[in-house]
Amino acid sequence: MPNSSHVTRRALVQQSSTALVLPGLLFSAPDQRNPFMKIAGAPDSAIAFDETGPIALKRAASSWQGQDIEVRFVATGSQSAITVQAPKSVLRRVRLRWQIAPPADLQYLGDQWERSYGDLSWRSMEPERILPWYFIATNGKTTHACGVKTGPAAFCCWQVDPSGVSLWLDLRNGGRGVKLGDRELAVATVVSESYQGVTPFAATARFCRRMCEAPRLPAAPVYGGNNWYYAYGKSSADDIRQDSERIASFASSTNNKPFMVIDDGWGPNRTAGPWSRGNTQFPDMAGLARDMRRVGVQPGLWMRPLFTKEQIDPGWQLQSPNAQREYARERAHTLDPTIPEALDMIRRDVRTPAGWGYQLIKHDFSTYDLLGRWGFAMGAQLTDENWNFANRSRTNAEVILDLYRAIRDAAGDVMLLGCNTVGHLAAGVFELQRIGDDTSGRDWNRTRKMGVNTLAFRAPQHNTFFAVDADCVGLTRQIPWEVNRQWLDVLARSGTPLFVSAAPDAVESEQRDALRRAFKIASTPQPLGEPLDWLTNSEPERWSFHGARAKYDWFGAEGASPFAE
Repeated sequence: MPNSSHVTRRALVQQSSTALVLPGLLFSAPDQRNPFMKIAGAPDSAIAFDETGPIALKRAASSWQGQDIEVRFVATGSQSAITVQAPKSVLRRVRLRWQIAPPADLQYLGDQWERSYGDLSWRSMEPERILPWYFIATNGKTTHACGVKTGPAAFCCWQVDPSGVSLWLDLRNGGRGVKLGDRELAVATVVSESYQGVTPFAATARFCRRMCEAPRLPAAPVYGGNNWYYAYGKSSADDIRQDSERIASFASSTNNKPFMVIDDGWGPNRTAGPWSRGNTQFPDMAGLARDMRRVGVQPGLWMRPLFTKEQIDPGWQLQSPNAQREYARERAHTLDPTIPEALDMIRRDVRTPAGWGYQLIKHDFSTYDLLGRWGFAMGAQLTDENWNFANRSRTNAEVILDLYRAIRDAAGDVMLLGCNTVGHLAAGVFELQRIGDDTSGRDWNRTRKMGVNTLAFRAPQHNTFFAVDADCVGLTRQIPWEVNRQWLDVLARSGTPLFVSAAPDAVESEQRDALRRAFKIASTPQPLGEPLDWLTNSEPERWSFHGARAKYDWFGAEGASPFAE
């Protein structure tokens, strides 16, 4: 059971693109001496998996074929586009294999399916380890990178072993195979590069930009407040007005005002819709947004668009084991976004806060609601077996990307912050992405584990995929100010978005001065901070900020707790 002193939403239900300056990036030309460059071409073997089992594919020129299945490769320079056809077969996966002997001196870094959970690190070769989306390999001097471009039509993961590299393309619809029919599916584009003369961090950032050629980014740096980590859902409109005044008082910028995000607790139900009105503590959501703007903040709002207690047509409900479990527990419905009417309802619910005047919408839980697992439990399986969406012709990746684009369309010019969303699918669609699991206003061990780790290892995605949000400073009396002061400082100086969840009784003169300094820094474009000890420390303490170095002490005399969630 979760520690009763700590609350997360998961527990409740069970800068500008021109401002990016990356250390060493100006001189980081790709190096062609790449032992993985072979991956940019056709593989040495390919196997397809349908509902009956594996199907061996045989090579025919630039494609691999077997039964009615054809996997085609179109190579151009250091990348290769992969397409799949299967008019009759019900495809589950395709595995591609390149016979390569990787150098023995490499350490490897992969990504996560959605948020990270304090689990990112450089590690030696582990053949069973799955590396979602991309992997980086370095010996500290030369850095190699292989991945798929953002927006693929499959969930893609890599494995590296002493004999070669495998790429798995998960093409399922729910937990069953996809029925592609007569269409040719553009599955993914594989890219591979190598870098010398730059740090592994700068190389990773450069490769992230290669994977996402058209990110959608905020017009200005994002910073401000969020009420979750001191209120934990217990709040009122008056509380938010006071929060807004307090957050505005910390900010000195008149050109780029801070945000104040109202997190869960404003709607009629905990973590569930309807999203068309507030509860009795939030009687006028449009009026509240006006009040927030009047005191000098940009209003933001949290929602969970796929989960509602509103009465809906039973045919709109997702038919998955997790949706059934959630209904039994919460008496709330999970929407199936492959049903046009359900997707229209989601669009309506997103348009509502935009119409009220909220300038940022933080939407949450969609990966869990669709696939039934949190990122740390997805593994290679991703979801339960033996269920599917109503429209079985789309892969899971396509279903999710269709949902993201519908939310984008409904939001219009309102900024979108994805939480529990798939970064490789959200890139180019959302301006911001929550890149790690919840930090805390009650347990510093959790903030260090989730926040510091994700900031260090996913910072290369900042302004290359989207603006990365490593989550809040939970500024409360339960977290020692000495560690929160450092967490506030690294976030402000990192160049990434800064959100503070400031309890009224925890802000005295020292905290107020620190917040004003942090907001002044965070309100203007900053070079991306670089963790200097990330090759050997999963929670880096040494950082470089545009040439200035800083040393943090995340552990103190007591060290880390083995009970941190």
